[in-house]
Amino acid sequence: MDSLYFEPCELPQEAEVLRGEIRDFLADNLDPYSPEVRSRSWAGGDPEFSQKLGEAGFIGMRFPKKYGGHERNAMERYVVIEELLAAGAPVALHWIADRQSGPLLLNYGTEKQREMCLPGVAKGETYFCIGMSEPDSGSDLASIRTKAVKVDGGYVVNGTKIWTSEAHRCHYMIALFRTDSEVEEKHKGMSQFLVDMNTPGVTARPIRNMAGEEMFNEVSFVDAFIPEDMLVGEEGKGWQQVLSELAFERSGPERYMSSHILLHALIREVSQNPTERSAVAIGRLIAHLATLRQMSLSVAGMQDAGQDPSLAGSVVKDLGAVYEQDMPKIAHELVGADPQLMGGSDFEKVLAYVTQATISFSLRGGTREILRGIIARGLGLR
Repeated sequence: MDSLYFEPCELPQEAEVLRGEIRDFLADNLDPYSPEVRSRSWAGGDPEFSQKLGEAGFIGMRFPKKYGGHERNAMERYVVIEELLAAGAPVALHWIADRQSGPLLLNYGTEKQREMCLPGVAKGETYFCIGMSEPDSGSDLASIRTKAVKVDGGYVVNGTKIWTSEAHRCHYMIALFRTDSEVEEKHKGMSQFLVDMNTPGVTARPIRNMAGEEMFNEVSFVDAFIPEDMLVGEEGKGWQQVLSELAFERSGPERYMSSHILLHALIREVSQNPTERSAVAIGRLIAHLATLRQMSLSVAGMQDAGQDPSLAGSVVKDLGAVYEQDMPKIAHELVGADPQLMGGSDFEKVLAYVTQATISFSLRGGTREILRGIIARGLGLR
């Protein structure tokens, strides 16, 4: 049984200095964005903003300098992520490349793959998506059926990926394919590949969600040829590599700050006519936020120390989704205003968007059922 303990973690002084720098950058570059636009933050993409962020040195912060990075530590990057989400910056386009695809290539990729991709990521010009989930597989990632069959010079891929964020706007995908269908243990025989999204036979079809966004995609592979030098890591070791990748995905500030602009809007709204009831509700939300932040910081500290934060990261992700999905209901009960996408106040528009968007928050990065299964196994409960 693994132990579940969140070691208290303090931000170093250099991280707090950096906080002032990113706040100055955001003050200069976010003025044109309305509260409604800012509420989309994690799902909102703006190529120009991503490029400015890269030019300022706030993407690829932990990458080596030879790939255009800045060799900052995990805590410095953490502060930048906090401030971007708190301000409602549009980060969707560069997010996955910076958060996990870049680090994955640093850990497992070839020098050619790193040189081809990482400088563009650090500039905010190269975007990545993740090809993991598949139709009819739910969150059982090990049951994937998309096959990569070895041929002369590479692999021919056939199958489908789904719920792939921003695939229609991305340059590359880190995809998990089955390279050996004969193995008895389903967690074996899988490999990761670096896929150019312009590859013939690869088609991304956007899926429109309740909020009117085309963020998720279904991506089909029909006799798509992937060169052998696009294999990431070792053939057959994809499952182990994916587990390390998910540690980057499940514990960051985006797991409890994706709807942070609603909290700002709610506080402004109730402050116009403050009551004891609203003070108690806001106090609870802030207390939950502070607790999640400390837990998330602890996981970042584990990552910086080279420890395995998989169990703790799953807890942060699960509790963060609950927190964010509860917030629209609390906001509605406190204010009594109805969500309105058209013609309403800034608060009503923000509430309308977040009410619809948070439904998917327990899907991204692993469903609630899967996460709680991981947690139960980690604690020896199943």
